[in-house]
Amino acid sequence: MSWQAARGGPEADDGMAVLAGFRRELYLSLGLRRDALFEVADAVLCRPGRVLMLAELCLEPECRRGHGGVYDALNCGEVRIGRLRAALASLPLRGWPDGRIRLACDVSNWLRPDAETSPERLFCHCHARGSGNKEMIPGWPYSFVAALEPGRTSWTLPLDAVRLGPDDDPTEVTAAQLRGVTARLIAAGRWKEGDPDIMAVFDSGYDLTRLAWLLRDLPVQVTGRLRSDRVMYSPPTPAQSAACGRPARHGPEFRFRDPGTWPAPAAAAVTETTRYGNAEARSWHGLHQRLARQRQWKDHPGQLPVIEGTVIRLEVERLPGDRSPEPLWLWSSRPEASAEEVARTWQAFLRRFDIEHTFRFLKQALGWTRPKLRDPAAADRWTWLVLACYAQLFLARDLAADIRLPWQQPCPPGRLTPARVRSGFRNLQRTLPVLASPPKPSRPGPGRPPGSKNRRPATRHDVGKNTKTGKQASKDPQTDRLNNKLSHLTPGCGRAGVSIGAGLRVVRGRG
Repeated sequence: MSWQAARGGPEADDGMAVLAGFRRELYLSLGLRRDALFEVADAVLCRPGRVLMLAELCLEPECRRGHGGVYDALNCGEVRIGRLRAALASLPLRGWPDGRIRLACDVSNWLRPDAETSPERLFCHCHARGSGNKEMIPGWPYSFVAALEPGRTSWTLPLDAVRLGPDDDPTEVTAAQLRGVTARLIAAGRWKEGDPDIMAVFDSGYDLTRLAWLLRDLPVQVTGRLRSDRVMYSPPTPAQSAACGRPARHGPEFRFRDPGTWPAPAAAAVTETTRYGNAEARSWHGLHQRLARQRQWKDHPGQLPVIEGTVIRLEVERLPGDRSPEPLWLWSSRPEASAEEVARTWQAFLRRFDIEHTFRFLKQALGWTRPKLRDPAAADRWTWLVLACYAQLFLARDLAADIRLPWQQPCPPGRLTPARVRSGFRNLQRTLPVLASPPKPSRPGPGRPPGSKNRRPATRHDVGKNTKTGKQASKDPQTDRLNNKLSHLTPGCGRAGVSIGAGLRVVRGRG
């Protein structure tokens, strides 16, 4: 069955047909080493336990290649990412009550602290043990865009993943990702003219104002969290507008930490929740950030824009383990949001943290960050294979049986977790068409003679944004390494590869 028939034909409601159609599209999205890559993906899905190393995948019956063929497929194979992106955007999504699509954007790190021969590594922002401890560890940061689902669930659908390089601007990369995802959703018929705008939800660390400016021509509403020490500006007052001289562009200050600067809220709503008690949300319309010709806005042509939005202050009665929680500040790119839209905004922000469950499952169960790959291109191939595996679990959650251990509690129908679906995926895989060709018998090469030394050592690569400073090296190599490390920890250098996912405890729960 073709992918188009499975998506729009009379069998579109058959979950098994949709799963088979996506698997065929995945097979056609693979180029060189197609059969080996496809069998590796099946081995990841059907392995009973966690994926700890690539060599163990060749022991599964679904993978008929040896461990050398597995590594060779990732190092020299081909994954046509454009076609795979279109296939992911065509998958069915569970609708929200208001019919609005909600997307979550975040960065997850593939840490490679000991891979000195791997290029394009950045200093990744990681949380260490203890309260407030942070570390900068070399690795490959990946920016993800995933579709969220209503209700308390651990399911999301990753639609795009891009590795951030040393010369990339995270804000521009994220805007380009959302632009591409939106175009593919429109092409797949998931959004059409007249539907509500797509809501993109971010955590702190993103430049929300610049994202709203870069996406101003798309039906996308930008929503994210702000720090509690921010200062916004109201529109100019009538007295400022009537004054002589240059027209005022900024009104009175709105300091988050100074209630005396807050005018009367434009909308207020109190929602009763089972986990946090009463959640009170107040909003102020038309607030904007005062821009300056620095960093990303340095080369902006003409006058700097005034990008207005709605500021939301969310306060709850209690949190698990905290009876006096701090308020949460949000910003939406809609200049005038009603009370219903304000409630929809902060509730969508709570659902944004479902993507953390996806990251944990990709790393711990599917072994996303387990392979010790040197080439970043091979890491990209493995990343998209893992995303394709997760998409198959996403499609099979209503088809797989609840195969559980004796001490595990049964899951209600339709509420299987990704781990439970993976436990029963082998039974589904046996009923699906076999797409990969059988391996051809071959004999391994001689390899390097025993006892010989490697006369072609791999090149060592520096870590960080600016690997070449042009400074003269000192006589002490240890001093050079220390200076090189400290030079990347200056403000503005290390934040491009950080993990943007540290939220308050108020959003860690499920409301």
